[in-house]
Amino acid sequence: MKIDILTLFPGMFVSPFADSIIKRAREKGLVEINTINIRDYALDRHQQVDDYPYGGGQGMVMKPDVVCRAIDSVTRPESRVLYMSPQGKTLNQVRVQQLAQQAHLVILCGHYEGIDARIGGRIDEEVSIGDYILTGGELGAMVVVDAVVRLLPGVLGDEQSAAEESFAEGWLEYPHYTRPAVFEEQPVPEVLLSGHHENIRRWRKKQSILMTLLKRPDMLLNREFDGEERCLLEEILFDWGGKT
Repeated sequence: MKIDILTLFPGMFVSPFADSIIKRAREKGLVEINTINIRDYALDRHQQVDDYPYGGGQGMVMKPDVVCRAIDSVTRPESRVLYMSPQGKTLNQVRVQQLAQQAHLVILCGHYEGIDARIGGRIDEEVSIGDYILTGGELGAMVVVDAVVRLLPGVLGDEQSAAEESFAEGWLEYPHYTRPAVFEEQPVPEVLLSGHHENIRRWRKKQSILMTLLKRPDMLLNREFDGEERCLLEEILFDWGGKT
């Protein structure tokens, strides 16, 4: 996969992409990440990238000619152009999985009051990481890159690990334990020490449902349960109240 990030502040991406999983993915050649300075596409001697909004108002707006030149410099037929914007659809794991199938992502980071509306014809979709306002799109772009890159084949080294994470199957992830077997008088659940793989799998699925019910009940709205999930949910409700 190739990812091109259009930004006014390319220096913000140096450290986040130089460590951990993304660093290893780049070293393995599994992903190519480039940052493009939008200011390089301003033709005037002051490299002006923004101007006052028509009609008055606060703030500055990113100029369409400059931004479009930057976009055109990296896009090709298979490119998917994303614009980080609070008006976009909120990013979730389903969309991350879809983006991980793309060959080339171009991520435009807005700044100031945003971009000139006439740039919209070059944008395939607007993406938000939550209902709050950031100074610019750079932090959101980092979130998108991190979420997408870790799903690329070979990045984690254990594809099952990614498949079992929170949201991967519409549930929060089950709790994890490691040594020591007893910590501050709290033992590891016996089932995890049993070596019985089917019982462990079922316990983990039940715990995922429980975690979702306790922490993110909104995820259960309009959800269709399969037979096992329905049985496990009934067990949880019985444990709580003695009846289903």
